[in-house]
Amino acid sequence: MPTETRPPYTAYAGIMGTFLAGLGTAGLLAKALGRDPLEQRPLDLVMLGAATFKASRTISRDEVTSFIREPFVEGQAHEGGEDPVQSGGLRQAVGELVTCSRCIGTWVAAGLTGTQVLMPGFGRLLTWTLAAAGMNDFLQAAFAALTSKSNELEQRVDAS
Repeated sequence: MPTETRPPYTAYAGIMGTFLAGLGTAGLLAKALGRDPLEQRPLDLVMLGAATFKASRTISRDEVTSFIREPFVEGQAHEGGEDPVQSGGLRQAVGELVTCSRCIGTWVAAGLTGTQVLMPGFGRLLTWTLAAAGMNDFLQAAFAALTSKSNELEQRVDAS
């Protein structure tokens, strides 16, 4: 009977505490600078969503960010899909965070939002750039799917 290891709850709590402390600090800085986080428009939310998608997928899956995942995964980080180390503690918890696009997405969204509030010009530039890259991913996938379907239909016609 395999022994089950206990999830690193203490490390999870530390990560959540860090997340909340970061949000709280950003809120206090925004207040000190006279910035209102609620000044965002609906379009800002759409762009933030697209930017969060792109950045979280980049961090958790792309080769270019494998150096971020490397210390926290089994074996060598390469093109995403790695398994977090099962050593317990903070290393495992961070590994679970950086290999999960949904998990790291929460951190990315908070970081992008904080950047938009605290440094509006740079935050908007960063968010819109990542959003455009995310939209590009969808357009590239749609184009590839349409091209594939078109080629499939053309082959059926030629075979007839």
